[in-house]
Amino acid sequence: MIYSLRGKITVMEPNLAVIECGGVGYACRTTAYTLSQLAMGEEAFLYTHMNVREDAVELFGFADTAELNCYKMLTSVSGVGPKAALSILSDLSPQGFALCVAGGDSKVLTRSQGIGKKIADRIILELKDKIAKQDTNIPAESYAQLSQTSAAMGNNMNEAVSALVVLGFTNQQAQKALSGLDPDMPVGDLVKEGLKKLSSL
Repeated sequence: MIYSLRGKITVMEPNLAVIECGGVGYACRTTAYTLSQLAMGEEAFLYTHMNVREDAVELFGFADTAELNCYKMLTSVSGVGPKAALSILSDLSPQGFALCVAGGDSKVLTRSQGIGKKIADRIILELKDKIAKQDTNIPAESYAQLSQTSAAMGNNMNEAVSALVVLGFTNQQAQKALSGLDPDMPVGDLVKEGLKKLSSL
């Protein structure tokens, strides 16, 4: 398994980057976000994932582990292939994707090419509980704190806290920002209100 590659970018095309390492050019399928982090002729570092099928072996490259982990989660969902996963991650950052799943917002997912409502709903259903357990740059202690407080919080409020933590805030900041809000509000609305409070600090 090729875990990562470091070398010069020799080719850049939509959803494709070729990185030359030791005289060998590795073609990596990738997202619009990762491509935006690269420059022709410059050295780059990519985390990779190899997809082996009967008729092909493909390498996928990502600028960071958060995007790689989101890709792996997406392709673990039945009916979501590499092309669909790259389409979603070209439209959403890993944090935006996590927020979308936590908030149950399947409409955002359907904006990506090749993603219909049925697949979007399946992604939400299968990944909603899994998303907070994955490495999307959230400190492990934050998950522990979330689990300790989950019993005392409504499901919507707990998911909103998790979404804010995914976005980079601490568990304490998230809970403080959401305190006083109606726990029966939709998760998306709770997150929006919480972000308003946090941005004013």
